[in-house]
Amino acid sequence: MFTFFIGLAVLLIGGALYGRICEKVFRPDDRETPAVRLNDGMDFVPMKKWKNSLIQLLNIAGTGPILGPIQGILFGPIAFITIPVGCMIGGAFHDYMCGMISVRSDGAQMPALIRSYLGKYAYPVYNVFVCLLMLLVGTVFIYTPGDLFVTQILNADSGVSNPVVWIVYGAIFVYYIIATLFPIDKIIGRVYPVFGALLILSAVGVFVGLLIKGYPLDEIWTTGITGVHPQGLHFIPVFFVTVACGIVSGFHSTQATLVSRTMKSEKEGRMTFYNMMIAEGFIAMIWAAAAMGVMNLGLASADTSTTDVVGIIAKDLLGNVGGMIAVIGIIVLPITSGDTALRSLRLIVSDAAKIDQTKKRNRLTVSLVIFVIVAAILVFAKVNEGGFNILWRYFAWANQTIAVFAFAMISVYMMKNKQPFIMALLPGMFYMFIISSFILNAAIGFNLTWPISYSAAGVITAAYAAAVILCGRKKRAAALPDISVR
Repeated sequence: MFTFFIGLAVLLIGGALYGRICEKVFRPDDRETPAVRLNDGMDFVPMKKWKNSLIQLLNIAGTGPILGPIQGILFGPIAFITIPVGCMIGGAFHDYMCGMISVRSDGAQMPALIRSYLGKYAYPVYNVFVCLLMLLVGTVFIYTPGDLFVTQILNADSGVSNPVVWIVYGAIFVYYIIATLFPIDKIIGRVYPVFGALLILSAVGVFVGLLIKGYPLDEIWTTGITGVHPQGLHFIPVFFVTVACGIVSGFHSTQATLVSRTMKSEKEGRMTFYNMMIAEGFIAMIWAAAAMGVMNLGLASADTSTTDVVGIIAKDLLGNVGGMIAVIGIIVLPITSGDTALRSLRLIVSDAAKIDQTKKRNRLTVSLVIFVIVAAILVFAKVNEGGFNILWRYFAWANQTIAVFAFAMISVYMMKNKQPFIMALLPGMFYMFIISSFILNAAIGFNLTWPISYSAAGVITAAYAAAVILCGRKKRAAALPDISVR
Protein backbone atom coordinates (compact mmCIF):
# COMPACT_ATOMS: atom_id res chain seq x y z
CA MET A 1 0.00 0.00 0.00
CA PHE A 2 3.02 2.30 -0.07
CA THR A 3 2.14 3.89 -3.42
CA PHE A 4 -1.41 4.47 -2.19
CA PHE A 5 -0.24 6.17 1.01
CA ILE A 6 2.32 8.24 -0.88
CA GLY A 7 -0.53 9.46 -3.09
CA LEU A 8 -2.68 10.31 -0.08
CA ALA A 9 0.18 12.30 1.45
CA VAL A 10 0.65 14.22 -1.81
CA LEU A 11 -3.08 14.94 -1.96
CA LEU A 12 -3.55 16.10 1.63
CA ILE A 13 -0.22 17.82 2.37
CA GLY A 14 0.34 19.11 -1.13
CA GLY A 15 -3.28 20.25 -1.34
CA ALA A 16 -2.97 22.20 1.91
CA LEU A 17 0.16 23.98 0.67
CA TYR A 18 -0.96 24.64 -2.90
CA GLY A 19 -4.36 25.79 -1.68
CA ARG A 20 -2.67 28.51 0.38
CA ILE A 21 -0.60 29.52 -2.65
CA CYS A 22 -3.75 29.83 -4.78
CA GLU A 23 -5.39 31.93 -2.09
CA LYS A 24 -2.34 34.16 -1.78
CA VAL A 25 -2.26 34.68 -5.54
CA PHE A 26 -5.95 35.60 -5.77
CA ARG A 27 -5.92 37.74 -2.59
CA PRO A 28 -9.51 37.47 -1.25
CA ASP A 29 -10.58 40.45 0.85
CA ASP A 30 -13.51 41.80 2.89
CA ARG A 31 -15.50 43.38 0.06
CA GLU A 32 -19.25 42.74 -0.01
CA THR A 33 -20.11 39.57 -1.91
CA PRO A 34 -22.88 39.20 -4.53
CA ALA A 35 -24.91 37.06 -2.10
CA VAL A 36 -25.16 40.05 0.26
CA ARG A 37 -25.23 42.89 -2.25
CA LEU A 38 -27.64 41.28 -4.76
CA ASN A 39 -29.75 39.16 -2.42
CA ASP A 40 -32.92 38.23 -4.33
CA GLY A 41 -34.19 35.39 -2.16
CA MET A 42 -33.90 32.95 -5.07
CA ASP A 43 -30.36 32.40 -6.39
CA PHE A 44 -28.46 35.14 -4.54
CA VAL A 45 -28.94 33.98 -0.95
CA PRO A 46 -26.28 34.23 1.82
CA MET A 47 -25.66 30.84 3.44
CA LYS A 48 -23.24 29.53 6.05
CA LYS A 49 -19.75 28.40 5.05
CA TRP A 50 -20.23 24.78 6.11
CA LYS A 51 -23.43 24.56 4.10
CA ASN A 52 -21.85 26.12 1.00
CA SER A 53 -18.90 23.74 1.28
CA LEU A 54 -21.17 20.73 1.63
CA ILE A 55 -23.32 21.84 -1.31
CA GLN A 56 -20.23 22.35 -3.47
CA LEU A 57 -18.89 18.89 -2.58
CA LEU A 58 -22.19 17.19 -3.34
CA ASN A 59 -22.61 19.24 -6.52
CA ILE A 60 -19.31 18.07 -7.97
CA ALA A 61 -19.18 14.53 -6.54
CA GLY A 62 -21.34 12.61 -9.01
CA THR A 63 -20.62 9.03 -10.03
CA GLY A 64 -17.43 10.30 -11.70
CA PRO A 65 -15.09 10.06 -8.65
CA ILE A 66 -16.28 6.48 -8.09
CA LEU A 67 -16.99 4.87 -11.46
CA GLY A 68 -14.12 6.74 -13.16
CA PRO A 69 -11.36 5.58 -10.78
CA ILE A 70 -12.73 2.02 -10.83
CA GLN A 71 -12.11 2.00 -14.59
CA GLY A 72 -8.93 4.07 -14.35
CA ILE A 73 -7.23 1.74 -11.88
CA LEU A 74 -6.95 -0.81 -14.71
CA PHE A 75 -3.97 1.27 -15.83
CA GLY A 76 -2.20 0.30 -12.60
CA PRO A 77 -1.00 2.08 -9.44
CA ILE A 78 0.07 5.12 -11.45
CA ALA A 79 -3.49 6.27 -10.69
CA PHE A 80 -2.47 6.71 -7.04
CA ILE A 81 -0.01 9.41 -8.17
CA THR A 82 -1.79 11.07 -11.09
CA ILE A 83 -5.08 11.51 -9.22
CA PRO A 84 -3.62 13.52 -6.29
CA VAL A 85 -1.16 15.54 -8.39
CA GLY A 86 -3.77 16.38 -11.00
CA CYS A 87 -6.38 17.16 -8.37
CA MET A 88 -4.02 19.45 -6.45
CA ILE A 89 -2.58 21.58 -9.29
CA GLY A 90 -5.38 21.12 -11.81
CA GLY A 91 -8.85 20.34 -10.52
CA ALA A 92 -8.82 22.14 -7.17
CA PHE A 93 -7.10 25.19 -8.66
CA HIS A 94 -9.64 25.19 -11.53
CA ASP A 95 -12.60 25.05 -9.14
CA TYR A 96 -11.19 27.73 -6.81
CA MET A 97 -10.38 30.24 -9.52
CA CYS A 98 -13.69 29.81 -11.37
CA GLY A 99 -15.64 30.28 -8.14
CA MET A 100 -13.62 33.27 -6.98
CA ILE A 101 -13.61 35.04 -10.34
CA SER A 102 -17.39 34.64 -10.34
CA VAL A 103 -17.58 36.19 -6.85
CA ARG A 104 -15.57 39.16 -8.15
CA SER A 105 -17.91 39.42 -11.16
CA ASP A 106 -21.27 39.79 -9.38
CA GLY A 107 -21.89 36.04 -9.39
CA ALA A 108 -21.61 35.78 -13.19
CA GLN A 109 -22.02 32.25 -14.54
CA MET A 110 -19.40 30.62 -16.75
CA PRO A 111 -20.79 31.71 -20.15
CA ALA A 112 -20.70 35.35 -19.03
CA LEU A 113 -17.13 34.94 -17.77
CA ILE A 114 -16.10 33.32 -21.05
CA ARG A 115 -17.59 36.21 -23.00
CA SER A 116 -15.93 38.77 -20.75
CA TYR A 117 -12.42 37.29 -20.87
CA LEU A 118 -12.25 35.26 -24.11
CA GLY A 119 -14.43 37.41 -26.32
CA LYS A 120 -17.64 37.28 -28.33
CA TYR A 121 -16.44 34.53 -30.69
CA ALA A 122 -15.57 32.04 -27.96
CA TYR A 123 -18.84 32.73 -26.14
CA PRO A 124 -21.32 31.00 -28.52
CA VAL A 125 -19.01 27.99 -28.97
CA TYR A 126 -18.69 27.60 -25.22
CA ASN A 127 -22.43 28.06 -24.72
CA VAL A 128 -23.19 25.19 -27.07
CA PHE A 129 -20.75 22.89 -25.28
CA VAL A 130 -21.83 23.83 -21.76
CA CYS A 131 -25.56 23.50 -22.50
CA LEU A 132 -24.93 20.11 -24.10
CA LEU A 133 -22.87 19.06 -21.10
CA MET A 134 -25.54 20.13 -18.60
CA LEU A 135 -28.20 18.18 -20.50
CA LEU A 136 -25.96 15.10 -20.57
CA VAL A 137 -25.10 15.45 -16.87
CA GLY A 138 -28.78 15.72 -15.98
CA THR A 139 -29.57 12.64 -18.06
CA VAL A 140 -26.61 10.53 -16.92
CA PHE A 141 -27.35 11.36 -13.29
CA ILE A 142 -30.89 10.09 -13.59
CA TYR A 143 -29.82 6.94 -15.42
CA THR A 144 -26.94 5.79 -13.20
CA PRO A 145 -28.45 6.35 -9.72
CA GLY A 146 -31.73 4.91 -10.96
CA ASP A 147 -30.09 1.72 -12.18
CA LEU A 148 -27.96 1.44 -9.03
CA PHE A 149 -31.05 1.75 -6.86
CA VAL A 150 -32.92 -0.92 -8.82
CA THR A 151 -30.04 -3.41 -8.96
CA GLN A 152 -28.30 -2.86 -5.62
CA ILE A 153 -31.18 -1.88 -3.31
CA LEU A 154 -34.18 -3.61 -4.88
CA ASN A 155 -32.15 -6.52 -6.33
CA ALA A 156 -34.19 -6.27 -9.50
CA ASP A 157 -33.42 -6.20 -13.21
CA SER A 158 -32.65 -2.74 -14.62
CA GLY A 159 -33.80 -3.64 -18.12
CA VAL A 160 -36.00 -1.34 -20.17
CA SER A 161 -39.02 -3.65 -19.77
CA ASN A 162 -39.07 -3.42 -15.97
CA PRO A 163 -41.67 -0.75 -14.99
CA VAL A 164 -39.94 -0.26 -11.61
CA VAL A 165 -36.97 1.28 -13.45
CA TRP A 166 -39.18 3.97 -14.96
CA ILE A 167 -40.88 4.63 -11.63
CA VAL A 168 -37.48 5.21 -10.00
CA TYR A 169 -36.41 7.45 -12.90
CA GLY A 170 -39.66 9.38 -12.45
CA ALA A 171 -39.06 9.89 -8.74
CA ILE A 172 -35.58 11.31 -9.38
CA PHE A 173 -37.03 13.45 -12.17
CA VAL A 174 -39.65 14.95 -9.84
CA TYR A 175 -36.97 15.82 -7.27
CA TYR A 176 -34.90 17.52 -10.00
CA ILE A 177 -37.89 19.63 -11.03
CA ILE A 178 -38.48 20.75 -7.44
CA ALA A 179 -34.79 21.51 -6.84
CA THR A 180 -34.58 23.47 -10.09
CA LEU A 181 -37.61 25.66 -9.48
CA PHE A 182 -37.49 26.45 -5.76
CA PRO A 183 -35.10 28.90 -4.02
CA ILE A 184 -31.69 27.33 -3.42
CA ASP A 185 -31.88 27.62 0.38
CA LYS A 186 -35.36 26.03 0.55
CA ILE A 187 -34.60 22.65 -1.07
CA ILE A 188 -30.92 22.15 -1.79
CA GLY A 189 -29.78 23.95 1.35
CA ARG A 190 -32.01 21.77 3.55
CA VAL A 191 -31.71 18.26 2.12
CA TYR A 192 -27.96 18.37 1.41
CA PRO A 193 -26.87 17.95 5.05
CA VAL A 194 -28.64 14.58 5.07
CA PHE A 195 -27.11 13.58 1.75
CA GLY A 196 -23.73 14.82 2.95
CA ALA A 197 -23.86 12.55 6.01
CA LEU A 198 -24.49 9.53 3.76
CA LEU A 199 -21.65 10.54 1.46
CA ILE A 200 -19.16 10.95 4.30
CA LEU A 201 -20.25 7.72 6.01
CA SER A 202 -19.87 5.68 2.83
CA ALA A 203 -16.45 7.12 1.94
CA VAL A 204 -15.02 6.80 5.46
CA GLY A 205 -16.50 3.33 5.83
CA VAL A 206 -14.85 2.04 2.66
CA PHE A 207 -11.53 3.64 3.65
CA VAL A 208 -11.53 2.06 7.13
CA GLY A 209 -12.59 -1.30 5.73
CA LEU A 210 -9.82 -1.09 3.16
CA LEU A 211 -7.24 -0.66 5.92
CA ILE A 212 -8.68 -3.25 8.31
CA LYS A 213 -8.99 -5.97 5.66
CA GLY A 214 -5.59 -5.10 4.24
CA TYR A 215 -6.55 -5.24 0.57
CA PRO A 216 -3.53 -6.16 -1.58
CA LEU A 217 -2.54 -3.15 -3.68
CA ASP A 218 0.08 -3.07 -6.43
CA GLU A 219 3.16 -0.86 -6.17
CA ILE A 220 4.29 1.37 -8.99
CA TRP A 221 7.87 0.04 -8.83
CA THR A 222 6.69 -3.52 -9.48
CA THR A 223 4.15 -2.92 -12.26
CA GLY A 224 5.93 -0.14 -14.14
CA ILE A 225 4.83 3.43 -14.59
CA THR A 226 1.62 2.77 -16.52
CA GLY A 227 1.36 -1.00 -16.34
CA VAL A 228 -0.56 -2.80 -19.09
CA HIS A 229 -4.23 -2.06 -19.58
CA PRO A 230 -6.27 -5.24 -20.22
CA GLN A 231 -7.65 -3.75 -23.43
CA GLY A 232 -4.38 -2.13 -24.47
CA LEU A 233 -5.74 1.40 -24.09
CA HIS A 234 -3.30 4.31 -24.18
CA PHE A 235 -2.67 5.94 -20.80
CA ILE A 236 -2.60 9.33 -22.52
CA PRO A 237 -5.28 10.41 -23.23
CA VAL A 238 -7.73 7.67 -22.16
CA PHE A 239 -6.88 7.64 -18.45
CA PHE A 240 -7.44 11.38 -18.02
CA VAL A 241 -10.78 11.31 -19.83
CA THR A 242 -11.89 8.27 -17.81
CA VAL A 243 -10.96 9.70 -14.39
CA ALA A 244 -12.14 13.22 -15.18
CA CYS A 245 -14.14 13.92 -12.03
CA GLY A 246 -11.34 12.79 -9.71
CA ILE A 247 -8.74 15.04 -11.36
CA VAL A 248 -10.14 17.86 -13.53
CA SER A 249 -13.77 18.34 -14.51
CA GLY A 250 -15.18 21.23 -16.49
CA PHE A 251 -18.59 20.56 -14.96
CA HIS A 252 -17.21 21.77 -11.62
CA SER A 253 -16.77 25.31 -12.94
CA THR A 254 -20.53 25.60 -13.50
CA GLN A 255 -21.17 24.48 -9.94
CA ALA A 256 -18.57 26.79 -8.39
CA THR A 257 -20.16 29.81 -10.09
CA LEU A 258 -23.56 28.66 -8.78
CA VAL A 259 -22.28 28.54 -5.20
CA SER A 260 -20.51 31.88 -5.66
CA ARG A 261 -23.95 33.47 -5.35
CA THR A 262 -24.45 32.18 -1.79
CA MET A 263 -21.08 33.00 -0.15
CA LYS A 264 -21.00 35.58 2.63
CA SER A 265 -17.26 36.23 2.40
CA GLU A 266 -14.52 35.85 -0.21
CA LYS A 267 -12.30 34.32 2.45
CA GLU A 268 -14.54 31.25 2.51
CA GLY A 269 -13.41 30.39 -1.01
CA ARG A 270 -10.48 28.09 -0.23
CA MET A 271 -12.62 25.85 1.97
CA THR A 272 -15.66 25.97 -0.29
CA PHE A 273 -13.97 25.46 -3.66
CA TYR A 274 -10.38 24.24 -3.32
CA ASN A 275 -10.70 21.95 -0.30
CA MET A 276 -13.93 20.36 -1.51
CA MET A 277 -12.17 19.27 -4.70
CA ILE A 278 -9.40 17.79 -2.56
CA ALA A 279 -12.14 15.88 -0.72
CA GLU A 280 -13.39 14.57 -4.05
CA GLY A 281 -9.86 13.48 -4.91
CA PHE A 282 -9.80 11.60 -1.62
CA ILE A 283 -13.03 9.80 -2.55
CA ALA A 284 -11.53 8.90 -5.93
CA MET A 285 -8.39 7.50 -4.28
CA ILE A 286 -10.43 5.34 -1.90
CA TRP A 287 -12.53 3.75 -4.63
CA ALA A 288 -9.54 3.26 -6.93
CA ALA A 289 -7.74 1.39 -4.14
CA ALA A 290 -10.81 -0.67 -3.24
CA ALA A 291 -11.33 -1.63 -6.89
CA MET A 292 -7.71 -2.74 -7.23
CA GLY A 293 -8.07 -4.74 -4.02
CA VAL A 294 -11.15 -6.71 -5.09
CA MET A 295 -9.56 -7.43 -8.47
CA ASN A 296 -6.35 -8.68 -6.87
CA LEU A 297 -8.43 -10.89 -4.55
CA GLY A 298 -10.31 -12.34 -7.52
CA LEU A 299 -13.66 -10.94 -6.36
CA ALA A 300 -13.94 -8.94 -9.59
CA SER A 301 -12.17 -8.73 -12.93
CA ALA A 302 -11.61 -6.24 -15.71
CA ASP A 303 -14.78 -7.58 -17.35
CA THR A 304 -16.96 -6.93 -14.28
CA SER A 305 -19.25 -3.92 -14.77
CA THR A 306 -18.36 -0.87 -12.71
CA THR A 307 -21.73 -0.84 -10.97
CA ASP A 308 -21.25 -4.49 -9.95
CA VAL A 309 -17.77 -3.64 -8.64
CA VAL A 310 -19.36 -0.96 -6.45
CA GLY A 311 -21.67 -3.53 -4.87
CA ILE A 312 -18.87 -6.07 -4.39
CA ILE A 313 -16.65 -3.53 -2.64
CA ALA A 314 -19.41 -2.20 -0.40
CA LYS A 315 -20.60 -5.61 0.76
CA ASP A 316 -17.15 -7.17 1.17
CA LEU A 317 -15.75 -4.27 3.21
CA LEU A 318 -18.81 -3.19 5.18
CA GLY A 319 -21.12 -6.19 5.33
CA ASN A 320 -24.76 -6.18 4.30
CA VAL A 321 -25.93 -3.24 6.44
CA GLY A 322 -22.82 -1.09 6.04
CA GLY A 323 -22.65 -1.98 2.38
CA MET A 324 -26.22 -0.85 1.93
CA ILE A 325 -25.39 2.53 3.51
CA ALA A 326 -22.38 2.87 1.21
CA VAL A 327 -24.43 2.07 -1.87
CA ILE A 328 -27.08 4.60 -0.81
CA GLY A 329 -24.30 7.17 -0.46
CA ILE A 330 -23.16 6.37 -4.00
CA ILE A 331 -26.69 6.71 -5.30
CA VAL A 332 -26.93 10.11 -3.61
CA LEU A 333 -23.77 11.39 -5.32
CA PRO A 334 -25.10 11.69 -8.87
CA ILE A 335 -28.51 12.92 -7.73
CA THR A 336 -26.90 15.82 -5.89
CA SER A 337 -24.98 16.73 -9.04
CA GLY A 338 -27.83 16.30 -11.48
CA ASP A 339 -30.17 18.68 -9.67
CA THR A 340 -27.71 21.57 -9.63
CA ALA A 341 -26.60 20.81 -13.20
CA LEU A 342 -30.12 21.45 -14.43
CA ARG A 343 -30.45 24.45 -12.12
CA SER A 344 -27.23 25.84 -13.65
CA LEU A 345 -28.59 25.18 -17.14
CA ARG A 346 -31.72 27.17 -16.27
CA LEU A 347 -29.55 30.10 -15.20
CA ILE A 348 -27.27 29.81 -18.25
CA VAL A 349 -30.16 29.73 -20.72
CA SER A 350 -31.96 32.55 -18.91
CA ASP A 351 -28.86 34.74 -18.78
CA ALA A 352 -28.18 34.17 -22.50
CA ALA A 353 -31.81 34.92 -23.46
CA LYS A 354 -32.13 37.72 -20.87
CA ILE A 355 -35.12 36.05 -19.17
CA ASP A 356 -35.94 37.43 -15.71
CA GLN A 357 -35.71 34.49 -13.27
CA THR A 358 -37.35 36.28 -10.34
CA LYS A 359 -40.73 35.56 -11.97
CA LYS A 360 -42.11 32.06 -11.34
CA ARG A 361 -43.69 31.81 -14.79
CA ASN A 362 -40.35 32.41 -16.49
CA ARG A 363 -38.58 29.84 -14.32
CA LEU A 364 -41.30 27.30 -15.09
CA THR A 365 -41.18 27.92 -18.84
CA VAL A 366 -37.40 27.56 -19.13
CA SER A 367 -37.37 24.52 -16.84
CA LEU A 368 -40.14 22.82 -18.82
CA VAL A 369 -38.16 23.05 -22.06
CA ILE A 370 -35.05 21.68 -20.33
CA PHE A 371 -36.82 18.73 -18.76
CA VAL A 372 -38.58 17.73 -21.98
CA ILE A 373 -35.18 17.49 -23.70
CA VAL A 374 -33.65 15.55 -20.78
CA ALA A 375 -36.56 13.11 -20.84
CA ALA A 376 -36.10 12.52 -24.57
CA ILE A 377 -32.36 11.83 -24.17
CA LEU A 378 -33.04 9.49 -21.23
CA VAL A 379 -35.55 7.44 -23.22
CA PHE A 380 -33.12 7.21 -26.16
CA ALA A 381 -30.28 6.05 -23.92
CA LYS A 382 -32.42 3.41 -22.23
CA VAL A 383 -34.34 2.06 -25.21
CA ASN A 384 -31.52 1.86 -27.77
CA GLU A 385 -28.86 -0.81 -27.41
CA GLY A 386 -25.53 0.88 -26.73
CA GLY A 387 -27.28 4.24 -26.39
CA PHE A 388 -25.96 4.91 -22.90
CA ASN A 389 -22.38 4.01 -23.86
CA ILE A 390 -22.50 6.60 -26.63
CA LEU A 391 -24.03 9.11 -24.21
CA TRP A 392 -21.32 8.52 -21.59
CA ARG A 393 -18.41 8.84 -24.04
CA TYR A 394 -19.62 12.16 -25.39
CA PHE A 395 -20.34 13.31 -21.84
CA ALA A 396 -16.77 12.51 -20.70
CA TRP A 397 -15.17 14.29 -23.65
CA ALA A 398 -17.45 17.34 -23.45
CA ASN A 399 -16.68 17.57 -19.73
CA GLN A 400 -12.95 18.00 -20.37
CA THR A 401 -13.57 20.35 -23.27
CA ILE A 402 -15.41 22.71 -20.93
CA ALA A 403 -12.40 22.61 -18.59
CA VAL A 404 -10.11 23.77 -21.41
CA PHE A 405 -12.30 26.85 -21.90
CA ALA A 406 -12.24 27.48 -18.15
CA PHE A 407 -8.43 27.28 -17.94
CA ALA A 408 -8.19 29.74 -20.84
CA MET A 409 -10.52 32.16 -19.06
CA ILE A 410 -8.53 31.86 -15.84
CA SER A 411 -5.26 32.43 -17.73
CA VAL A 412 -6.54 35.65 -19.28
CA TYR A 413 -7.94 36.85 -15.95
CA MET A 414 -4.58 36.23 -14.29
CA MET A 415 -2.65 37.97 -17.09
CA LYS A 416 -4.94 40.97 -16.83
CA ASN A 417 -4.40 41.15 -13.08
CA LYS A 418 -0.63 40.53 -13.32
CA GLN A 419 -0.81 37.14 -11.61
CA PRO A 420 1.28 34.03 -12.48
CA PHE A 421 -0.96 32.85 -15.34
CA ILE A 422 1.29 29.86 -16.03
CA MET A 423 -0.60 28.15 -13.16
CA ALA A 424 -3.65 28.02 -15.45
CA LEU A 425 -2.03 27.89 -18.88
CA LEU A 426 -0.06 24.67 -18.33
CA PRO A 427 -3.01 22.51 -17.18
CA GLY A 428 -5.09 24.08 -19.95
CA MET A 429 -2.49 23.06 -22.54
CA PHE A 430 -2.26 19.56 -21.08
CA TYR A 431 -6.01 19.04 -21.32
CA MET A 432 -6.19 20.55 -24.78
CA PHE A 433 -3.74 17.83 -25.82
CA ILE A 434 -5.86 15.22 -24.00
CA ILE A 435 -9.20 16.13 -25.58
CA SER A 436 -7.68 16.68 -29.04
CA SER A 437 -5.77 13.41 -29.21
CA PHE A 438 -8.76 11.51 -27.75
CA ILE A 439 -11.39 12.78 -30.21
CA LEU A 440 -9.01 12.49 -33.17
CA ASN A 441 -8.34 8.81 -32.40
CA ALA A 442 -11.65 7.67 -30.89
CA ALA A 443 -14.23 5.74 -32.90
CA ILE A 444 -16.84 8.31 -31.81
CA GLY A 445 -14.54 10.99 -33.25
CA PHE A 446 -12.27 10.96 -36.32
CA ASN A 447 -10.84 7.44 -35.87
CA LEU A 448 -7.30 8.45 -36.88
CA THR A 449 -4.14 6.53 -35.98
CA TRP A 450 -2.29 7.38 -32.77
CA PRO A 451 0.77 8.94 -34.47
CA ILE A 452 -1.42 11.26 -36.51
CA SER A 453 -3.65 12.02 -33.54
CA TYR A 454 -0.73 12.89 -31.26
CA SER A 455 0.95 15.06 -33.91
CA ALA A 456 -2.22 16.98 -34.72
CA ALA A 457 -3.01 17.38 -31.02
CA GLY A 458 0.43 18.91 -30.49
CA VAL A 459 -0.22 21.52 -33.17
CA ILE A 460 -3.69 22.29 -31.75
CA THR A 461 -2.23 22.66 -28.26
CA ALA A 462 0.43 25.10 -29.46
CA ALA A 463 -2.24 27.15 -31.24
CA TYR A 464 -4.36 27.13 -28.06
CA ALA A 465 -1.47 28.47 -25.97
CA ALA A 466 -0.69 31.18 -28.50
CA ALA A 467 -4.33 32.28 -28.68
CA VAL A 468 -4.68 32.42 -24.89
CA ILE A 469 -1.49 34.48 -24.47
CA LEU A 470 -2.51 36.86 -27.26
CA CYS A 471 -5.96 37.33 -25.72
CA GLY A 472 -4.42 37.89 -22.28
CA ARG A 473 -2.02 40.53 -23.60
CA LYS A 474 -4.87 42.40 -25.23
CA LYS A 475 -6.90 42.36 -22.02
CA ARG A 476 -3.92 43.53 -19.98
CA ALA A 477 -3.14 46.32 -22.45
CA ALA A 478 -6.76 47.47 -22.39
CA ALA A 479 -6.66 47.61 -18.59
CA LEU A 480 -3.51 49.76 -18.44
CA PRO A 481 -3.89 53.54 -18.01
CA ASP A 482 -3.08 55.72 -21.02
CA ILE A 483 0.29 57.36 -20.27
CA SER A 484 1.02 58.58 -23.80
CA VAL A 485 2.40 62.10 -24.22
CA ARG A 486 0.04 64.39 -26.05
